[in-house]
Amino acid sequence: MTDVLIIGCGITGAALAFALSRFRLSTVVLERENDVSCGTTKANSAILHAGYDPRPGTLMARLNVRGAELAKRLCRELDVPYLGCGSLVLAFSPEEEETLQELLRRGQRNGVPGLEIWDRERLRREEPEVSPEARAALFAPTAAICSPWEYCLALAETAVRNGVRLHLETEVTGLTRSGDGWLVHTNRGDFESRFVVNAAGIDAARVHDMALPHSFDIHPTRGEYYLLDKCEGGRAKHVLFQCPGPSGKGVLVAPTVHGNLIAGPNAQIVSGDDTANSAQGLSFVRSKAVKSVPGIDFRQSIRNFSGVRANTGHGDFVLDIREGFLDLAGICSPGLTAAPAIAEYACELLRDAGLELTEREDFIRTRRRIRFKELPAPEKAALIAQDPSYGRVICRCETVTEGEILAAFRTPIPPRSVDGVKRRVNTGMGRCQGGFCGPRVLELLAKELGVCPGDILQDRAGSRILARPTKEGAQDV
Repeated sequence: MTDVLIIGCGITGAALAFALSRFRLSTVVLERENDVSCGTTKANSAILHAGYDPRPGTLMARLNVRGAELAKRLCRELDVPYLGCGSLVLAFSPEEEETLQELLRRGQRNGVPGLEIWDRERLRREEPEVSPEARAALFAPTAAICSPWEYCLALAETAVRNGVRLHLETEVTGLTRSGDGWLVHTNRGDFESRFVVNAAGIDAARVHDMALPHSFDIHPTRGEYYLLDKCEGGRAKHVLFQCPGPSGKGVLVAPTVHGNLIAGPNAQIVSGDDTANSAQGLSFVRSKAVKSVPGIDFRQSIRNFSGVRANTGHGDFVLDIREGFLDLAGICSPGLTAAPAIAEYACELLRDAGLELTEREDFIRTRRRIRFKELPAPEKAALIAQDPSYGRVICRCETVTEGEILAAFRTPIPPRSVDGVKRRVNTGMGRCQGGFCGPRVLELLAKELGVCPGDILQDRAGSRILARPTKEGAQDV
C-alpha cells in the first residue's frame, strides 16, 4: 500500500507530486495520457497572474498570490523559462476606469504588491502599440509568463528523481474503500493507497463520483488562441488584458517566453475535451485582440490551438478532503499560477487528516537542461567537441540540436511522441511548425524506442503519422 496516490499529472498533480517528494513517503501518480501536461496545462495563456482578479477571501485569491511568489522561485530552481514582464488591464471608457479602481482595491486586499494605475500618457509611453482609445491601465508588476508544459514537466521529473512513481497510460476506472485506504481500479491493474488525490482536471467530477456522493459539476470551457511568429513578438511588452467580464478575464495579447505573440482566449462551454478550433471562435478572438493592439498582423499566425479549462461556476477552487479522498478540482484560471500553493495547501490537508510528513535530507530541488542556442560560442564549441551530436541542428527554426533530443531521451520521463519531444526541447515550435524537423525527430524517436516509424505518434494515442502496410497491401492509418 502506498501513502498517497495522485490521479492526474497536469500542473496541479505534478506540483503536488513535487511537494510530497520532499517527505519520506511512497507516492504514486497515475496519468491516463502517454505524457504529463497533456490537458489544460499544455494549452493555455501561459500567464502567472498577479492576483488582483479573484474575489477577496476565497482560496483562489489566497493561493494565486502565494502561487505567483512560489512559481518565480521554482522556475529559477528548475530551469523553466520565465519572464517577469508584468501585466496591464486596459480601460476604454469611464466605466472601465471605475473597474480598474475596483480591481486595484481588490488586489490590495488580496496582498498583491506594487499595483499602480497608469494614465494614458504613461501607458502610451510604456506600450506604444496599444490602442490610443485606451484611457488608463492597472499595472501589476508581479505578473509573469512561463513555459507551462515545461513547468509541469520539470516538477514531475524532479518528483520522479526523488522517488515518486509515475504510471503513464493508466486510466482510473473505479474506486473502492479498502480498510484504512482506497483500492484504485485502472486499465493496468489495481493500486492500493492510504490517501487518494483527485487532480483529474475536467474529469475531476467524474472521478469524485467514483468515490463519494456527487457534490460539484465541471463545465468544460474551451478557449481558442492565435500564436503569431516572432516578428510580431514585440507588439506587447506586458501581458495586456481587457477589463474582465462575466465569462472571465477576456481576450489578452501577450508576449511568450519564446519570443512570439499570443492572442486569446474566447470562452465556450463544450462537451468534454473538445479542443477543435472554429472560424467563429477565432474571428471573435481576432476582433477583441485588435481592440487592444490594432497593429497585429494576423497573417503572421503560425498556429491556432485551443485548451479546455475546468470551470465549476462557483468562483473558487474545490479543495476538500473526506475519508482520505482529497479533491483538487475546479482548477481553472489562475490554476497555473496557484498550482504550487495548492500543493502546499494540499499537504496541510493531508497532514491534518493523518499523513505523517517527515522531511527528507536528500531532497533534490534543482534541475538543469542544455539549451544549445543560448550558450556562448566557446561553450558551444566545447560541447560539440565532447559530443558531436550537439553540432547537428535538427530544428532550424529554433536551433535545436540532435544532442538536446538525445538528452531528452535520457530524462526521468522520456518522450513517447513527436510532440513529447517538442514539449521538452522546442522542436517544431518555430515558423514551419515541424515541417523541416518533424521527419528527423520521428526517425530519432523510432530508433530510440526500437519501433518502426509507422508506430510513432504525433501526440496522444491514435495519432500515428505514417501509414503502415497491412498483410493485404492496404494502408493501415
